[in-house]
Amino acid sequence: MTRRHALLLTGTTLAAQQLTPVDELVNTLEIEAMAQRKLAPAVFAEISGSDRSAFDRITLRPRLMVNTLGLDLTADLFGQRLFAPILIGPTAQQGRFHAGAEKALLEGAEAAKTAVVVSANPSVPIDQPVWLQIDPAKPSIPASAKVLLLTAPFDWAAFDRLRKSTKLPLLIKGIMSATDAQLAHQRGADGIVVSNYRNPAIPGLAQPIEVLPAIASEINKKIPILIDGSFRRGSDILKALALGARAVLVGRPPLWGLAAYGAKGVQQVMEQLQIELARDMAMCGKVTLRQIAPDLVKIHRR
Repeated sequence: MTRRHALLLTGTTLAAQQLTPVDELVNTLEIEAMAQRKLAPAVFAEISGSDRSAFDRITLRPRLMVNTLGLDLTADLFGQRLFAPILIGPTAQQGRFHAGAEKALLEGAEAAKTAVVVSANPSVPIDQPVWLQIDPAKPSIPASAKVLLLTAPFDWAAFDRLRKSTKLPLLIKGIMSATDAQLAHQRGADGIVVSNYRNPAIPGLAQPIEVLPAIASEINKKIPILIDGSFRRGSDILKALALGARAVLVGRPPLWGLAAYGAKGVQQVMEQLQIELARDMAMCGKVTLRQIAPDLVKIHRR
């Protein structure tokens, strides 16, 4: 290799690693671009992009002349007081995105006053209160767990055994139909997570936000409904709350922040979503989460 080639390669590497200061970024999509600079292409591909077409068909109805000085994002969920109805969803093997792994993510989440759902097999020990996504085949529940999420696929016998073995709130994640939502309620689930986590890239598969209204109508507030799936902006979260969700899980954006900036990046992502949700609630004349209702949005045809 010539000296000229070596200098060119070194310059390219340094340029790829240059990041905008985290507090100068204004939305999660800008943080995604920073994560792309930090990660190898194959690793970044695991957490890049998503299908957001369903969100584009849902629009908000703004209001004027409403006093929103007392705006409040707090939510009560399964005996916990949440600063905002936005949680970090579970992801396994976070060490492949940042050396700090779950420890750094939890640190950033705590700084942003955000609850975290931890995968059943974290890459570092977890000793602080968390929500836990549990493996039905190995239902080991640490003392720090406050809420459990059982992820399909599983059989109802496995759910029934787990339901009898714990008094913790137990949610089923992976619900995509009103029928399954009603069955989950009947079997004793304390809540559900609307999610198509199995393979959202399959052509023709509905997006969670699309099936949320029918599920919310079937459940009729009997148990809390959470949802995940391509949430990137505060307006996305407000749309889900209007259509019947009690809270939203975000998965990839916190990982972008983690990859690019560690704990500080996670904090920035979550605080940005909180700020956007507050701004959009104010724009629509909503002061508390209880005021958010389906008439806040309009769903357009394709």
